[in-house]
Amino acid sequence: MTVKRDLIGKLAAEMSLRRDQVQNTVQLLDDGNTIPFVARYRKEATDCLDEEQLRSLLDRLSYLRKLAERQDTVIESIAEQGKLTPELEAAILTSETLQAIEDLYLPFKPKRRTRATMALERGLGTLADHILDQLMTRDTPDNLAAPFLSEDVPSAEDAWQGARDIVAEYISDDARGREIARRETHQHGGVVIQAADLDKDPKKVFQTYYQFAGNLRALRPHQILAINRGEQEGVLRVKFNAPDDDIVARLLRLYPPNRKSPLAMQLQLAVEDSYKRLIQPAIERELRRVQTDEADQHAISVFATNLRGLLLQPPLKGYVVIGIDPGFRTGSKVAVVDQTGKVLETVTIFPHQPQNQRTESLRILAYLVEQHHARLIAIGNGTASRETEDLVATLIRNGAPVQYLMVNEAGASVYSASPLARAELPDLDVTMRGAVSIARRVLDPLAELVKIEPRSIGVGLYQHDVDQKALETRLNEVVESVVNNVGVNANTASPALLQYVAGLGPKLAERIVEQRNTAGPFKSRLELRKVKGMGEKTFEQAAGFLRIPDGATLLDTTGVHPESYPVVERLLKHLNLSLADPDLARQVRDLAPRLDVPALAEALKVGIPTLEDILNDLSRPGRDPRSELDAPVLRSDVLSMDDLQPGMMLRGTVRNVVDFGAFVDIGVKQDGLVHISEMADTHVRSPYEVLSVGDVIHVKVVSVDKDRGRIALSLRR
Repeated sequence: MTVKRDLIGKLAAEMSLRRDQVQNTVQLLDDGNTIPFVARYRKEATDCLDEEQLRSLLDRLSYLRKLAERQDTVIESIAEQGKLTPELEAAILTSETLQAIEDLYLPFKPKRRTRATMALERGLGTLADHILDQLMTRDTPDNLAAPFLSEDVPSAEDAWQGARDIVAEYISDDARGREIARRETHQHGGVVIQAADLDKDPKKVFQTYYQFAGNLRALRPHQILAINRGEQEGVLRVKFNAPDDDIVARLLRLYPPNRKSPLAMQLQLAVEDSYKRLIQPAIERELRRVQTDEADQHAISVFATNLRGLLLQPPLKGYVVIGIDPGFRTGSKVAVVDQTGKVLETVTIFPHQPQNQRTESLRILAYLVEQHHARLIAIGNGTASRETEDLVATLIRNGAPVQYLMVNEAGASVYSASPLARAELPDLDVTMRGAVSIARRVLDPLAELVKIEPRSIGVGLYQHDVDQKALETRLNEVVESVVNNVGVNANTASPALLQYVAGLGPKLAERIVEQRNTAGPFKSRLELRKVKGMGEKTFEQAAGFLRIPDGATLLDTTGVHPESYPVVERLLKHLNLSLADPDLARQVRDLAPRLDVPALAEALKVGIPTLEDILNDLSRPGRDPRSELDAPVLRSDVLSMDDLQPGMMLRGTVRNVVDFGAFVDIGVKQDGLVHISEMADTHVRSPYEVLSVGDVIHVKVVSVDKDRGRIALSLRR
């Protein structure tokens, strides 16, 4: 049985969009178009919905379709049992959540063997009905139970116990009672946490929760994830407190005992047992699951936001870079790469304990700087990073004409051991590949970071505790969004980067690389059609995001889609301009403010958003949106915590943003924290509204705690 529903109308109402706007968008997505393609090249159809709006619409559409499918399944199941009433069907069809449907389905759902089912098998169903009906009789409970006694039911108390088990399960299956317990527990319930085994927490990671009590609704996502982890590791014991008496009182109003009936106490006992044994544990499990899901989604959202900021860090082009992967016992790995990322030389130095070959290490670094005309040193921020920073600062004080910066090396070891790294750097040791990756991250952070599994890039919050499938999906969406927003050079990009271009995927990315290796660089976007497996639909999705610098036409270096090339020809003819004119970009920039875009769009038979995008692309061909962001902070000397004084102003780079603030690299061993209360002179609801990973900011030192290694910073005036 399938009921016709107006999901388009529901989506339009919920998202405050026009019906035709939603209809067009859903049709585009159902036809297999990717979100980056729809957001960029189908603005007329969607009325300029951005990627975030499109993903929200798609997520909600998927949920509503899943909801409708479950409604149909449940109705069909109950109908097959011959128990479907018009009222029940209407209740199921008007349910707004999957949980509400499951509550209604519970009484009809096939059950495993329970105390109630065993009592029914012993013939106690009628006695249970007497309790529910609050039978009015002068008989005593013992007399009422007598007809039900048997070998399986030897006493009256056994009979009443079995009957109460049946009634308790009946009450627990009532969606009204479950909703009462759910609402009251959520609104007024609390959580009490105690230490369970301190030996399992030697570093006192969970010390905050050794003695902790709070309201369920007041728990923050990071607290929920921390409590869950502490419980899983056996460090913490968690107990939910619900307003039990109030809930039981509300249940007794649904199933009121008749004080004139001899079975009043039996009903009251059954209600209390139903709540304590069946409803309360189920609601506690459900609420913990819901809270964990919500905390997961929040943590995933934090990771996604921070990952976007990290991927969008501006590339530092034109540098020969020395990458250093610091280490103590096994030495620091050093790799020199040129402006394209090609490895020029590698060496291992041992400046730190236990070898302490500092003088020799400085000599080697000075030689590499002079030999390769290197002007930038990238230092990984892991073990021995600050000691290595001090080494490089000494090198600069000795006269080496270089600057340095600290690089987030998260995931470098994962990349080093990957098949991709073996294919790219087959002649290098695993440990040396990490130094190459660190150097390349400076030249083009995006191109290098896409080679690493997104969840291995450490800019998250409890990323190993959340739903890993949901995390992977969300982070892949972020990488896809950033890659397509920036654009990809089809003649130089690695398969790891190409696979995120809309419509491509890993196999086609490999084939593009194979094609250019075999037949030489692509001379135009249209040549991409020769790649095996590149069908018309795939080409349509990907072409606008692939760039061919120095190709057959200037348009191949822009975000203009090949389907709009005829529009550009008509536009340039109308404006008396030429693609071959080297001064075209400036001329378009000068003309654009004076154009009547709506009238011009009508004359050219093109949508206004598409025409605006074309004008923007022509005015800045080859534009990299990352270049408009602040460049990373390059340093020439190193600070220590001893150098810091309250009131000092410093320039730093945001490394991570979390619920309570942001960690900022200000050039000392320990990142400083800008607490949420220090982010502005006005109230800040969320740190993510103020700062992003990669932001370059000026901060004031508030306090320095050398013993605990903590630095408090402020953005307030």
